[in-house]
Amino acid sequence: MAKEIDEAKQGQSLVMATNAQNTKKLYIESYGCQMNFSDSEIVASILSKVGYNTTDQLEEADLVLINTCSVREKAEQTIRKRLEQFNSYKRKKPAMKVGVLGCMAERVKHAFLEEEKIVDMVVGPDAYKDLPNLLEDVESGREAVNVILSKDETYADIAPIRLGSNGVTAFVSITRGCDNMCTFCIVPFTRGRERSRDPYSILNEIGDLAERGFKEVTLLGQNVDSYLWYGGGLKKDFAKASEMQQATAVNFAGLLDMVATAYPKMRIRFSTSNPQDMTLDVIDTMARHHNICKYIHLPVQSGSNRILKAMNRLHTREEYFKLIDDIRERIPDCAISQDMIAGFPTETEEDHRDTLSLMEYVKYDFGFMFAYSERPGTLAARKIEDDVPEEVKKRRLMEIIDLQQKHSAIRTQAQVGKVVEVLIEGTSKKSAEQWMGRNTQNTVVVFPKGDYKVGDFVDVLVESCTSTTLIGKAVGKTGYFNE
Repeated sequence: MAKEIDEAKQGQSLVMATNAQNTKKLYIESYGCQMNFSDSEIVASILSKVGYNTTDQLEEADLVLINTCSVREKAEQTIRKRLEQFNSYKRKKPAMKVGVLGCMAERVKHAFLEEEKIVDMVVGPDAYKDLPNLLEDVESGREAVNVILSKDETYADIAPIRLGSNGVTAFVSITRGCDNMCTFCIVPFTRGRERSRDPYSILNEIGDLAERGFKEVTLLGQNVDSYLWYGGGLKKDFAKASEMQQATAVNFAGLLDMVATAYPKMRIRFSTSNPQDMTLDVIDTMARHHNICKYIHLPVQSGSNRILKAMNRLHTREEYFKLIDDIRERIPDCAISQDMIAGFPTETEEDHRDTLSLMEYVKYDFGFMFAYSERPGTLAARKIEDDVPEEVKKRRLMEIIDLQQKHSAIRTQAQVGKVVEVLIEGTSKKSAEQWMGRNTQNTVVVFPKGDYKVGDFVDVLVESCTSTTLIGKAVGKTGYFNE
């Protein structure tokens, strides 16, 4: 799952430049992972062509869309409460239309129209091109639902409108769907099977971003390591492809190399990786290109082989250690982050200790940690009793968080005294006198503004740190990106 969920962005309304010819107002709010925020940009692009400008003022909207997440129970509860709040606006403005998009729409389907009486349409993540037709259905008083999962939809032909962008960093989707049937995860059921996007459409989108002044892109997918382009179609059907298609196929390492070579002054990131699919050629490609960031988000979920098997994670603890060792050998300064689930069904204290010992071995730079919550529709919900008491889940989660904070402090402290390359993204949240950016390891760096500006690559001497932030002073513009 692409679960790098930025809590600060949850429920954010996204706004783009207005088109003077458009007369209607769209309010769109997003929840969940970065894939959802990227999808909202696609939705805004589609609707801009049928007369909608975005607004961040809910009361003036003609159309209200909420892009939803089903990964965590908390997200679904938040969305249901938000729909109740929308109801008060709709009572004042009966012509306002409300739609639910995304993963929760796919999971709940018709129940939204029946239970949440405020909702006018329900649109799954593969049906956004159908939005203009669905809006016509709503206006005509017909039920507007499309949650059909596609075998080939990737929105490769739609140029996303960058909503709420800093003009420096952008996300570029390269795959949709997931074939890894992890028992805790709803994504394969809400986003369908894996299919990849034409590499040349990806290169064209990045080229457009480069021309507009963007300096960094993140290649985005539920599982980017599974990227495989052989002319279109599902990854699972690759074995049926022709000899020519198989011989000329592009995998993720090949795509990374193409992007990094074509745009050497553009910094490249990617997310999310799956341990069972990450290969040495990806790591070697990262090591070979200076502009591919030395950071891998590598979810493990548990350190126990027994729990990994129950989760249907197709790797063992030992195989994960081998992958970590290979990364450290080839890219010694690579940062690694994790996803971890505390209290998965049947987890014992011994299983939990295995998780803590795995963390001690890796010493992650940072992580995304959650207590297990049963998601309706998943294999775990159907087949495994959620038998770990909530108080035990919370205690184990806190032990995981505490250990991660200790390791994060070790990782940031190790960078004190070094000079790091930083891409300036904006003003620091804590001081208007300082810039904020990230280094290649994805660590936040703050430093006095001086004569630099947003979008500059700057060498910063790290003088001190917190557990999550490096603090220093600029010593000049970065040579590689400014040559």
